[in-house]
Amino acid sequence: MTPGSGSRSIGVLISGRGSNLQSIIDAIAAGRLDATIAVVVSNRAEAQGLERARNAGIDAVHLSPRDHADRDAYDRALAELLLARGVALVCLAGFMRLVGRPLLDAFPDRILNIHPSLLPSFPGLDAQRQALEHGVRVTGATVHLVNAGLDDGPIVMQAAVPVLDEDTVERLTARILVEEHRLYPEAIGVMLDGGWSIAGRRIVRAVMS
Repeated sequence: MTPGSGSRSIGVLISGRGSNLQSIIDAIAAGRLDATIAVVVSNRAEAQGLERARNAGIDAVHLSPRDHADRDAYDRALAELLLARGVALVCLAGFMRLVGRPLLDAFPDRILNIHPSLLPSFPGLDAQRQALEHGVRVTGATVHLVNAGLDDGPIVMQAAVPVLDEDTVERLTARILVEEHRLYPEAIGVMLDGGWSIAGRRIVRAVMS
């Protein structure tokens, strides 16, 4: 099944406080996003996002990497859990693990991530600090499809955020987060609606007549 062909069920993977998860929950509740969160999964038992999910009546699961022999075994278990819940689209929301081949193969072109920079600039950790240290005047947020590379998949949507002279990492992070919370639910809706294709590294959306 490809996104947009029927199911609008998503799975959200988290590792921490789950602020982007909350933005998805809020967008669904407000009617801005036509989707259902089938399950929230965290690799960390203490992740605050698990409690956010439970408070919203969403199935929340801690799946520990320590219970699996290696990364591939963990990703297979993760894929099996998501497939069993009927998930059509997987959304990474602060999931602090690289996605391996078993999960990519189970959900081809159906895994989204949000990153706090205008990719391909500043991939990986501490993107906001990277932007400040590099001296750029504009950074932002990017929603992209996940592939085997680091923050390297085709870009779905982006939002620009100016870098101010008085910015610290914390101030810049907070302003980027505002755009992340707006952007991610919108991008999820685009992917679930279908009518898009991948041309090289580009997401091409069908023109509505």
